[in-house]
Amino acid sequence: MAAGPARPGRIRQVNSDQTTNAFKGRTGLDRVVRAAGHSLDGLRAAYKGESAFRQESWLAAVLVPAAFWVGRDWVQIALLVGTVLIVMIVELLNSAIEATVDRVSFELHDLSKRAKDLGSAAVMVALVLCGGVWAAALWQRFALG
Repeated sequence: MAAGPARPGRIRQVNSDQTTNAFKGRTGLDRVVRAAGHSLDGLRAAYKGESAFRQESWLAAVLVPAAFWVGRDWVQIALLVGTVLIVMIVELLNSAIEATVDRVSFELHDLSKRAKDLGSAAVMVALVLCGGVWAAALWQRFALG
């Protein structure tokens, strides 16, 4: 069935070549190398353009090594490091949401505000999780001996 004008009550079939991205043709090691390059570009852009990510990066530079001292076993170390990385992951996603909203329009709009507020709330929840895990580990390490 050829793609044509959609009629009420009928499903329109789309040719696969219309939905194929010309840039998705990379495979194998070439794809992995290019993906790693794009990821590094994203980290550089976040560090240069997002003060919150920069602050969290410096905090991670302190907390990740400290996790090996505070944590009593590999599970605690993994939780301590993992929560720090979760904060950074959520911050990157929040920055992507904000960039996308700003790309669409700088105009004030309820949906734009909601998207940005939800991203900010996700960062806050990740920070609360991280703080709670670190507080519990520090309490167990120093207060309970």
